[in-house]
Amino acid sequence: MAADRRASWLKGVLDLLVLSCLVDGESYGYEIAKKLDDAGLGHIRGGTLYPVLNRLETAGLVRAEFRAAERGPGRRYYELTPEGRTCLAEEGETWMTFHTTVRNALTAAGVTAPTGSAS
Repeated sequence: MAADRRASWLKGVLDLLVLSCLVDGESYGYEIAKKLDDAGLGHIRGGTLYPVLNRLETAGLVRAEFRAAERGPGRRYYELTPEGRTCLAEEGETWMTFHTTVRNALTAAGVTAPTGSAS
């Protein structure tokens, strides 16, 4: 049940997290998934990630470019658009406010974060 709940929470914020992976420059799907995994979010499968990237592209928040490779398959690179940066800033602020509200409510109920976890 906890895994289902975590997946539901991730679904609600995955678009924002993908945008955050592009803040320092362009990237491709596997590299974005690796950044999310390295951040502690677990393995994000392509069947989950690529629809998010397509949705963000359709919304004008990222721009994509396919590049052929000398060896192996080509890659589709994604980068933030100015609209994507604005969305990240605004939605990121909204998420942080929500996070603080939830954290305060749980803290008031006596729930504490595990030792060594980020706030």
